[in-house]
Amino acid sequence: MSLGLGGDGEALRGARTGEDGEKRQGRWRLLLVWFLRLLSAFWLAKGLTAWAVIFGLPGNPQPPFENRLLSYQAIIVYFAVIDLVAAVGLWLTSTWGGVLWLLAAISQMLLSFFFPRFVPMTAWLVALYIGLMAVYFLATWAAENEAE
Repeated sequence: MSLGLGGDGEALRGARTGEDGEKRQGRWRLLLVWFLRLLSAFWLAKGLTAWAVIFGLPGNPQPPFENRLLSYQAIIVYFAVIDLVAAVGLWLTSTWGGVLWLLAAISQMLLSFFFPRFVPMTAWLVALYIGLMAVYFLATWAAENEAE
């Protein structure tokens, strides 16, 4: 049993022969693809907000990005890059996209614990991230095992 979504994306595409059994088998794969695409859109917006912080927004009361602490700059640049790359990988429904998304989400939760001033996260946002990870793992598992 392989838990990968990648390679040629066969786990997500499945074979459609027009039979009722085959159509029913692709339900979890279709659900997984839609979940990954929606998650990708949200993560793309998250990455673009990090770039908005880097470039600066007019009327922002915060000091300019280049005048902030180096640790703050490193965190923002990290998320500006990893969030966009993870969003592309999620959109392509590839294994590396899911892995990068998990890395980005877990690292954001860890950084919010160690550096709450730089990466503020509320308890409901942590719960949302954990819930999204649970849905990701369950949908991936169901999509991989529906053919058996």
